[in-house]
Amino acid sequence: MTPTQENIIQKTAHFVEVTLENAEGGHDWWHIQRVWNLANRIAEKEDADKFVVALGALLHDIADAKFHNGDETIGPKKAKEFLYSIEVDTSTVEHVAQIIEHISFKGGNHALSFFSKELAIIQDADRLDALGAIGIARTFNYGGYKNRIIYDPNIKPNLNMTKEEYKNSSAPTINHFYEKLLLLKDRMNTPTGKVMAIHRHRFLEAFLEEFYNEWEGKL
Repeated sequence: MTPTQENIIQKTAHFVEVTLENAEGGHDWWHIQRVWNLANRIAEKEDADKFVVALGALLHDIADAKFHNGDETIGPKKAKEFLYSIEVDTSTVEHVAQIIEHISFKGGNHALSFFSKELAIIQDADRLDALGAIGIARTFNYGGYKNRIIYDPNIKPNLNMTKEEYKNSSAPTINHFYEKLLLLKDRMNTPTGKVMAIHRHRFLEAFLEEFYNEWEGKL
């Protein structure tokens, strides 16, 4: 019997939850679930393949390169192996693999070589989870995971990093707000994503204002 799309999505969700059981807190199953929910919400307002959106969202961080010595081939490969094992058609598998390969921010000067409406939706969902209160929590969680200092006024953000510089950066956590998070609002792809990003972006700005006031002892 050929598996239904709903059954495939359920199997994929279970596979991802088990695989990421001990993942870093900002890139764990709960991150996947939030991105999945956001992607589904955005897809409701877009003319897109909702099956591809669901699978791409679920598998987008199945083997994040930053936790695999920078190897960007592991994620797409792992996703393809799993999807083929549960009899997903080749066209869908290849599309999902392309989404995983191209979803990452990779620094401010990196141009995409692949694009689809489904990638746009999942990318927006992933970027929304890097904004707002959740984005702040994830950023400091990862900074602690990498043993980075919180802030050093003498180390300025680098807004012109290459892809390699971005991947290898060990700058203070606050710098990441300027090198990535605050750039995301203007890089959203879909009308729904653009609207949703505004509130979360403002929350980042308010947090930074409070942070600097407290850092300088003004409050």
